[in-house]
Amino acid sequence: MPIKTFSSAVFGIEAKTITIEVNITSGTRYYIVGLPDTAVRESLLRIESAICNSGYRMPRQKILVNMAPADIRKEGSSFDLAIAVAILCASEQIDATLISQYMILGELSLDGTIQTVKGALPVSIQARMEGFKGLIVPALNAREAAIVNDIDVLGVQTLAEVLDFFKGMGNIQPTVVDTREEFYSNISNYPTDFSDVKGQENIKRALEIAAAGGHNAILIGPPGSGKTMLAKRLPSILPPLNLQEALETTKIHSVAGKLAAADSLMTARPFRSPHHTISDVALVGGGASPQPGEISLSHNGVLFLDELPEFKRSVLEVMRQPLEERRVTVSRARLSVDYPASFMLIASMNPCPCGFYNHPEKDCTCPPGAVQKYLSKVSGPLLDRIDLHVEVTPVNFTDLASEHRSESSADIRARVIKARELQSKRFSGSKEVYCNAQMSSKEVRQVCRINDAGQILLKKAMEKLGLSARAYDRILKVSRTIADLADSEEIRIEHLAEAIHYRSLDRDGWAG
Repeated sequence: MPIKTFSSAVFGIEAKTITIEVNITSGTRYYIVGLPDTAVRESLLRIESAICNSGYRMPRQKILVNMAPADIRKEGSSFDLAIAVAILCASEQIDATLISQYMILGELSLDGTIQTVKGALPVSIQARMEGFKGLIVPALNAREAAIVNDIDVLGVQTLAEVLDFFKGMGNIQPTVVDTREEFYSNISNYPTDFSDVKGQENIKRALEIAAAGGHNAILIGPPGSGKTMLAKRLPSILPPLNLQEALETTKIHSVAGKLAAADSLMTARPFRSPHHTISDVALVGGGASPQPGEISLSHNGVLFLDELPEFKRSVLEVMRQPLEERRVTVSRARLSVDYPASFMLIASMNPCPCGFYNHPEKDCTCPPGAVQKYLSKVSGPLLDRIDLHVEVTPVNFTDLASEHRSESSADIRARVIKARELQSKRFSGSKEVYCNAQMSSKEVRQVCRINDAGQILLKKAMEKLGLSARAYDRILKVSRTIADLADSEEIRIEHLAEAIHYRSLDRDGWAG
């Protein structure tokens, strides 16, 4: 009689239950069916060694392992433990009474120890949804899976420990995590602070606007002017994650295997800074076995692209759709998976190859046309999707040597949170829009109304700078955010003028 155990596979950021059936009959060979990949096919060799080294015997008969549903490809080594338990139940070495109540996940080493797996959190969510009493996972994944309430999460280290539990000889204590307490106790812990930054008050103002409205920004300035230092401190002024955002962000990092063993719930907004040699697949996600890319790992946080023109053109262009849609769809012949990608893009770049174009003290040594050629590495359509173009100038000695302590991140964050609360009320009827940067063109027309003086100013700016329709919308969104920071119901002309100021790369003659 076939024995059934239950495991799970992750597709995108969602888990699907896999039923593992084992039947032992007369014969001498082992078979595994149900569209297994190489790692799954090799599992029987690992399982045989683990069973023998745990004090049990591998049946010397025909063993047929079926993984249902059979039309979904099974990938990875996380099914090892469930298959091993099913084989030992089918050979009547352990009792099968309890196994249907638990979902089992884990990779086996040859000596029977259990290695960590990816995606324990979405598997735990799925197990609770399907009414399982508990989830058996590697000990290093236990805290991650225990975020989910109303299910017993049993962290185990060896195959023998699992088998003793099913035989009633062992007592594994469920891992318990107080999700809310852990979330609220770590919600404002940031390793960096804006008070560390000397001078650069205009850049801090621009980043405050970006944080308040969820806008993308690009910092243009010479080497050593503080672009990277400022960008790394941006998460410290963003509104704290709410519990739902924290769970969603943790889920993505769980699937990608990016959570440390000590972590259970991500409480700080992610900050990802990939190197400019990154491939387009690594950035947006995908591959033969689809995995989330850097833009999905930045979900609900910040993606920082340092030295933007050094990235390959193809890499930058694949970001255009995710910047608009806030999600990535990876399609393959047999499946299609969606990864969320609602992130703030912060980029930095030198103004020219030598780095000193428009520098107040040093001369640019680039030949004629080099500046324009350098800037053209970043396409116009991508720049159109960046709301704020901010010029960063070097910090002078007086500011560097000053003992005056700059405004802290907590003070700036308080203003940002207040502005976001206004936006939350404004868009309370929409499920897709949470901040000004996410407004559609229709919503921009409704929300970002300007008076006659503002219309004249914006018309002159459009004609002078040759702005696109998308840039027109961006200016209105940014001006709405500036008005929110000023607690103004109307967009005044000074708000509009400041928003136009943040279109540096559109200015006629900026690059010669």
